[in-house]
Amino acid sequence: MPETLKRDQVRAEFNNWAEAGRGEGMEQEHLPITLPVIEKMRLAPADNVLDVGCGAGWLSRRIAARVPDGRVVGVDISDEMVRCARRASADHANLLLAAGSVEEIPWQANFFAHAISVESAYYWPDPVAGLREIFRVLREGGSAWILINYYRDNPHCHQWGELLAVPTHLLSAKEWAGHLRAAGFADVAHSRVKDPTPTPEVYTGRWFRDAEQLRAFKSEGALLLEGKKPVEAAR
Repeated sequence: MPETLKRDQVRAEFNNWAEAGRGEGMEQEHLPITLPVIEKMRLAPADNVLDVGCGAGWLSRRIAARVPDGRVVGVDISDEMVRCARRASADHANLLLAAGSVEEIPWQANFFAHAISVESAYYWPDPVAGLREIFRVLREGGSAWILINYYRDNPHCHQWGELLAVPTHLLSAKEWAGHLRAAGFADVAHSRVKDPTPTPEVYTGRWFRDAEQLRAFKSEGALLLEGKKPVEAAR
């Protein structure tokens, strides 16, 4: 499938999610694994931060509160998600939300101190192109943080591919790290972030077979990838 058609398909699907009100629930689902990443980022008050796949803007707003003298830019391929995010973010003067794809981030080069993406990267039609574009907009010494729950090393999430309405990439930590290096990043590393929330005794959702599989999935942890833009890369 051509990349343009893939982007259109992803945009349409997440517009449907936005219209169904699913964007607002992402904070509750993803916050337990995202908070440790925010701490690892060591944000400074004047940092400029990019949130790729910002959805309804919950993470962008949290980061904006931590960088009062900086700027946060949230980008999402779904224009409906961006509309939802803007409505909920009117009180954050240092936050800008824009519709756009990771392959064509609507911002200048060498600007951001950090870029973060939570539960978005496996939807990108071309992950390497997306990482190269993140690399472009990071300043020298800037860092990228990619957090995903859907990856090959965790066997308890593989069934998601059949349940999702759009194409996805089920890659290993090693493959993702290789993509980061191919995009130009240095000091590439990966680790796991476990969800500390209790697992219910009975699971009735569609993503897991039962509570036991959900518990096993959480014990594996989310995959966190990180990399830095070398200082000489911006010269």
